[in-house]
Amino acid sequence: MFIRIGYEIIFDCPAPTPMLLLLYTHPSVASVLRHADRIQTEPEIPVHDFLDMYGNRCGRTMAPAGRLRIFGDTVVEDDGVPNPTYPDAVQHAVQDLPDECLPYLLASRYCEVDSLSSIAWNLFGNSPTGWGRVQAVCDWVHNHITFGYEHANPTKTARDVYEQGKGVCRDYQHLAITFCRCLNIPARYATGWLGDHGIVPVPGPMDFSAWFEAYLGGQWHTFDARYNTPRIGHVLMATGRDATDCALTTSFGSAPLERFEVWSDAVDGTGVLAVPRPTSL
Repeated sequence: MFIRIGYEIIFDCPAPTPMLLLLYTHPSVASVLRHADRIQTEPEIPVHDFLDMYGNRCGRTMAPAGRLRIFGDTVVEDDGVPNPTYPDAVQHAVQDLPDECLPYLLASRYCEVDSLSSIAWNLFGNSPTGWGRVQAVCDWVHNHITFGYEHANPTKTARDVYEQGKGVCRDYQHLAITFCRCLNIPARYATGWLGDHGIVPVPGPMDFSAWFEAYLGGQWHTFDARYNTPRIGHVLMATGRDATDCALTTSFGSAPLERFEVWSDAVDGTGVLAVPRPTSL
């Protein structure tokens, strides 16, 4: 199947403002892209690309004073089946982990491993190791948290989520990531597109989604504590220790948001990109 993905974001900056943009697809998605993935702007301004320390493709730009429209629109090819499960995937001893996995065992801004370690072992210490233990974490977090956009708070940490039992998609993932790290399972935050493919459409406007990845059996695997079921059509944008490393836009100055739209639509045929979806200023 082919999935058309994109976004349109409009800022109104009172003065020229440097910006950092994580709005590209992840480099690992390059093989399934059917059209160039680029950040477009109106008015047109230069965007400098680079790879950050986590391997995410990023853009840097200087937003001019006034309204700036940032948009992207492309097509990816997807196998059309839910994420595979690997019940036999083993958990590695810490001493056997690759060096690059070690940061994903440590505490980070939103994931207080030290604060939740004893709780994690009390909850999951008797669960099967490996895939079964990560799934036990997802089951518990999924059932513990009540979803609601009114519960969104940019400073909410995993400990806050555990105590309050409320949050949005990133909060589910932060708590699950933290529990996994407490249990010596490397876990990292992931963000990107996840449309309503193969499910009853979810009411309300679409947003970028968060999920997480756990390192088991020598590779990273996709898990989602919010939906807690394999899904079709994850398109990765960025990974990192937590949401801090995967902020979609960072403005180094005032940049009031005027418009925000995201899409992930199944398209027919050979993935030909039709009339551009974004609106104009």
